[in-house]
Amino acid sequence: MAERKKILIIVENLPVPFDTRVWQEAVTLADHGYVVSVICPKGKGYTKEEEYLQGVHIFRHSLPEEGNGALGYLREYFSALKEEIRLAKKIYKEIGFDVIHGCNPPDDIYMVARKFKKYGVKYVFDHHDICPELFEAKFGQTKRLLYFSQIWLERQTYRHCAFAFVTNESYKKIAVERGGMDPRKVLVLRSGPRLERMKIMPPRENLKRGYRYMVGYLGVIGQQEGVEYLLEAAQYIKEHENNVFWGIVGGGPHLEALKKKAKEMGLDDCVEFTGRIPDPQMLEYMNTADVCVNSDKWNSMNDKSTMNKILEYMALGKSIVQFDMTEGRYSAGEASLYAKNNDAVDMAEKIIELLKDPERRKKMGEYGRNRIRTELSWEHTSRVLLDGYEKFFEGKFD
Repeated sequence: MAERKKILIIVENLPVPFDTRVWQEAVTLADHGYVVSVICPKGKGYTKEEEYLQGVHIFRHSLPEEGNGALGYLREYFSALKEEIRLAKKIYKEIGFDVIHGCNPPDDIYMVARKFKKYGVKYVFDHHDICPELFEAKFGQTKRLLYFSQIWLERQTYRHCAFAFVTNESYKKIAVERGGMDPRKVLVLRSGPRLERMKIMPPRENLKRGYRYMVGYLGVIGQQEGVEYLLEAAQYIKEHENNVFWGIVGGGPHLEALKKKAKEMGLDDCVEFTGRIPDPQMLEYMNTADVCVNSDKWNSMNDKSTMNKILEYMALGKSIVQFDMTEGRYSAGEASLYAKNNDAVDMAEKIIELLKDPERRKKMGEYGRNRIRTELSWEHTSRVLLDGYEKFFEGKFD
């Protein structure tokens, strides 16, 4: 019997199993005969330093408190890199690995792989976020040196990887044009949801707090997610209709600031921030929502990025309102209405339009659910992951 191939996945952004894409990748690879280990940070509800779940070895490390400033990010990245190297040495000794599969951000995980190059370990890049555009979205034009440092790290990452997975065609174009990659070595692996996770359930009307309708949001609460636009849309609708409750599900570094802002805007009675909650509660909120919304601000990063929340809304058969972005439109198609970019009032008007038309909401939801079921669920998209590693271990990327 051939020896089982061993893969070490490193992710810094979120813990597993909370990071859905990374966890789906890890479990899928383990289910298909690979020995899979994961290095990730600790997080709320995920504090065990070592754990074995669903055939995956998990090793977690501590990180400094999450911050928004440039110095905070540098401190976090330096600390994570140090811990990743430490744990990788431990895993190599105890379990072993043939490949390090690095999930950005940041674009420095190739540095861990370089420590093991002398042992024949290869690096595979899993491109989740375009970091130069991410930093530009966070810091604007005031941190140009930081922006160009991210361009350099991105190029180094592509230079050192054997092949790469990217989330969409926009990212593949960046990999080829900016990263200098051979197009044959860049595989589009979309982050499709698992239908068994995104279960359609009866709504819980009590979650609407007596309001007629509910608008749902699911995702990280950070600076670049544009949740401020949701609050402005909520204020507009409250002034004109006052029949909508807003269930905002998710946690992140900007959460407390947005709670304070909502209170200052007089939205306490119609806006709820749940924070990060387990899947069963999340599903109650999203299934109760009449319309789901993606408030991501239009910028060069978000325009090119595939947002998991869009695919998850579609999996639940929900009609969507979002700003008009390249990859958002590719994912949702007719399941969404598209507001004028960064225009909270137009977003509010689009939400009102859908709330007043239940038949249209139903048709849009059915379209989205069917698109996930037949094309974009993980059951379909994960084939790229398995094919990619099969070709790699057969030497077809050499």
